[in-house]
Amino acid sequence: VQLQASGGGLVQAGGSLRLSCAASGRTFSSYVMGWFRQAPGKEREFVARLSSGGSTYHAGSVKGRFTISGDNAKNMVYLQMNNLKPEDTAVYYCAAGPYFTARADDYDYWGQGTLVTVSS
Repeated sequence: VQLQASGGGLVQAGGSLRLSCAASGRTFSSYVMGWFRQAPGKEREFVARLSSGGSTYHAGSVKGRFTISGDNAKNMVYLQMNNLKPEDTAVYYCAAGPYFTARADDYDYWGQGTLVTVSS
């Protein structure tokens, strides 16, 4: 599975961005898709995940502001980010794995990351 994340950029606090992750290779719909982020000097952090059956889970820090979704026909996963805060600044990664977890180690495939910068 190859993953390509895009959609990052510079946005003011309170603004919105939509990240996209294009998947290719093995059947996309058989994997759990996740979004993680890593801020400078910090460990990689779970953001949201989407199961093959459509179940979602969002980290508490983004719940109510971010929404993960997918389009199996297009092999795409999205992360809609609203009401962005400066602390959301990070490199965002999409990932694919077999388990519905928040552990980065449980994800086998990773995209290259896209930088989101939120100014105050």
